[in-house]
Amino acid sequence: MYTPLADRIRPRTLDDVVGQQHILGKSGLLRRIVESGRVPNLIFYGPSGTGKTTVAEIIAQRTNRVLRKLNATTASTADIREIIEELNGFTGLSGVLLYLDEIQYFNKKQQQSLLEFIEDGRITLIASTTENPYFAIFGAVLSRSTVFEFKSVSPAEMRPAFDRALHLAYEERGSVPTMDEGVAEYLCSASGGDVRKMINSVDLLSSVSPAHITMADAETVAQRSAMRYDREGDAHYDILSALQKSIRGSDPDAAVHYLARLLEAGDLLSACRRLMVIAAEDIGLAYPQAIPIVKACVDSATAVGMPEAALPLADAAILLATAPKSNSGHDAINAALADIRMGRTGAIPRHLQNVHADGTGFEREQGYLYPHDFPNHWTPQQYLPDELLGRRYYEYGPNKTEQAARAYWDKIRGAIPEKK
Repeated sequence: MYTPLADRIRPRTLDDVVGQQHILGKSGLLRRIVESGRVPNLIFYGPSGTGKTTVAEIIAQRTNRVLRKLNATTASTADIREIIEELNGFTGLSGVLLYLDEIQYFNKKQQQSLLEFIEDGRITLIASTTENPYFAIFGAVLSRSTVFEFKSVSPAEMRPAFDRALHLAYEERGSVPTMDEGVAEYLCSASGGDVRKMINSVDLLSSVSPAHITMADAETVAQRSAMRYDREGDAHYDILSALQKSIRGSDPDAAVHYLARLLEAGDLLSACRRLMVIAAEDIGLAYPQAIPIVKACVDSATAVGMPEAALPLADAAILLATAPKSNSGHDAINAALADIRMGRTGAIPRHLQNVHADGTGFEREQGYLYPHDFPNHWTPQQYLPDELLGRRYYEYGPNKTEQAARAYWDKIRGAIPEKK
């Protein structure tokens, strides 16, 4: 049976694992835990192809425990029961190390079924997930485990794995290939931090290019593989967050970069929605025209579709990144919503109520002052309920547009107008 190259060169020691020096380096905490021989329940969080399964297998070898693997995308409660039954047999004498891949796909009941056994140590759980464990994993399991984050592997860190993969792949075929300049660097970079993707590319190239690997072949094999994206996963929200924070931070280059990542992944809708939110939330009253401009760019993008949609959206992202910023409207509505949710409302002042709602026998002078009857179309009048009198939600932002409005109203309100 064919065994993938990535499995044939899987590291057998922590020293052979590429990347993850923050936890597996000479002073890394995870390394010290493994070397101590006393392994607690662990949760490995990070992108695919970063060594989570490999490290779990190395831990199992060092602790002399029986290793059992389950993938939560296909495993069932019956599979868990089968492992639990092993605990009463010979194989369970020293305990079982359970590697549970993609644990976020287990429901609460399935995760809870492990609690008793990981609590008393009969099962040592090593769970992996590509999603944020603090959202994806049941709290009781999380509280009994230590979380370690595995990070994407940089191209420089990946190079030793590339060399090992290339050597083994071609050694088995009895030849050593030549390569176009830059092929190794390209494949390590284009894998998007996923060691398995890079090794799979080498495996494929070794079977179709026995003597020489061209850059064209490398680009074909690795095309789009640098993208890490899942419309319902962390990568989706991370890119959207990075886009908004880059625009908020007035960095047009970063803004265009993250926009391009969304569009390359085919997520036109999320890009459009987030740009319209940013226009109101982060630019807002400092440049109110940004809202209709961005809406026009979004309408153009959805009308023409990809790839041309990238053009108006790039214009929108750059406009927003270079525009003056204000979150005064954002803060004002959030403060008002907070009061409403706390029950701070109060009766609407009588003079603001709808006069047409009065019924026979209930008419009385409202006392409403019609602002247009006064100079500058303004006159002092209470608008907030009595319970919130004096409450301030909106503060003028320190930008030219809002400060001009502030100066205008300070001048108008400086003198009490008389009725025309």
